[in-house]
Amino acid sequence: MAALSEDFTVDANEAVRVSIVQPGQDGSLATRHAFHPKFTYPIVGEAEQIFGYKGLDVEIRFAAHDLRPHINISYDQKFATVGETSALDLNKKFSDFLPPSAFEQGFESRVSNDPDAASWTPPGERVKTYTRGAENYEVWAGSLLDMPMRTLVDNIQILIVFFIEGGQFINLDDVDWTLDRWRVYLAYHKASKPSTTTASPYSFVGYATTYRFYNFQKPADDHSLVSFPFSESITPNKLSSRLRISQFLVTPPYQSSGHGSALYQAIYDEAMADQTIFELTVEDPSEEFDKLRDMNDYETLRPQFEAADIKIDSSPFAGLDRGRLKRIPTAKLLPLEQLQAIRAKNKIANRQFARLVEMYLLAHIPYSRRAAGGGSLTSLKVRGARNPNADDRTYYWWRLLLKQRIVRKNKDVLMQIPLEDRHTQIEDSARGQEDEYEGLIMMYALRKNKEADRHGNGSSSTSSAAVRKRKVIDDDDDEEDEEELNGDGPSSKKAKV
Repeated sequence: MAALSEDFTVDANEAVRVSIVQPGQDGSLATRHAFHPKFTYPIVGEAEQIFGYKGLDVEIRFAAHDLRPHINISYDQKFATVGETSALDLNKKFSDFLPPSAFEQGFESRVSNDPDAASWTPPGERVKTYTRGAENYEVWAGSLLDMPMRTLVDNIQILIVFFIEGGQFINLDDVDWTLDRWRVYLAYHKASKPSTTTASPYSFVGYATTYRFYNFQKPADDHSLVSFPFSESITPNKLSSRLRISQFLVTPPYQSSGHGSALYQAIYDEAMADQTIFELTVEDPSEEFDKLRDMNDYETLRPQFEAADIKIDSSPFAGLDRGRLKRIPTAKLLPLEQLQAIRAKNKIANRQFARLVEMYLLAHIPYSRRAAGGGSLTSLKVRGARNPNADDRTYYWWRLLLKQRIVRKNKDVLMQIPLEDRHTQIEDSARGQEDEYEGLIMMYALRKNKEADRHGNGSSSTSSAAVRKRKVIDDDDDEEDEEELNGDGPSSKKAKV
């Protein structure tokens, strides 16, 4: 029986296939892109195995423009039920993740003969246009209160569980007040010449969603009275908010080509232009998204840091007899007020901003003086702030600032570690974070070189770089640690990466 079970067991990630289709020249549907999911465990279980079929093919097709879905299940042989053992009911499993229309017949005819396709545009409003090579792309955005947007999101929510680990569906039946907090961003390729005269020029690239959280503001000093009932209707979009990127997906055929950066930048530009949004955050980012975000935020902040001449004061005790160091003199080492002003102006979360400051400061220490370039950490520790070389002193203070942030963010975790092991844990975590920064600095340099080679036609934001991960302690969530740059504030905890 065990051997028989193996014969009828298939890998779900291989059996399931996603296709983006559009009308073809011969009247049938042509596949524009096809790819396999990264995860199927939310649908078929943790083992990601499907029992009961030989030669199984589960094809989920999406019309390239409006993303209407259709599922087609085929196989060579199905396991005949024996007692309580039967083949997995795939229609039942996928019915929880696809709209009812995906199981209807006539998909090919409806897509091939859609009379509205040629004039169709994505729901919402166009907020960004960009090019990659000689191809044109657009980003559209709209509220979930808009029924066409809600229908489109309902069609493609299965992609969230396919490609975002732990991803969850949006409740599209929620009350209007909550739906209005959501904003959806859609990235599309727009062909200069559609596949047929009746086909849409639009083809789906990826999408992202954001959610607004109310941010309490201190009352005005003039204590002006507010009339009641309100003279105008109050909506989530009129209230001071923290904006959170909740879902972010670029389909596999378009990954590593700069589309993620374009989509992220469209969100960031809108957040910057919206007076009611004071901060942009991210919900539980993946490692790849962190890289994309780091590169784009660093691109934004780097010229501002340079203009403000942000740097570490390598001689904070000049002219003073400091004696034994009892506390890291953060306020003497860094222009904290200036940094806070830059952070607030750019609406970047505290944890993210602190990482970018650390990365920028490290990049401006000569490579030969850093550990990655062969600098001696032993000599650095022995000489410390008394090192005659200014670059070595800067690097010494940089590493102390990094460790200070790690300790603050992980105070509760460190308290559970034996005292004799804490230093090793902190040192290992700091070295892992430094290694990550070195990889990002290299990635940024490669990205700039690639942009120069392409004369501004775009670049990949997910270029690979050898980054040695040695973190023992994690960083914090975006929305924690309001005192990140205040030097002596209380500590918070750390991040899921």
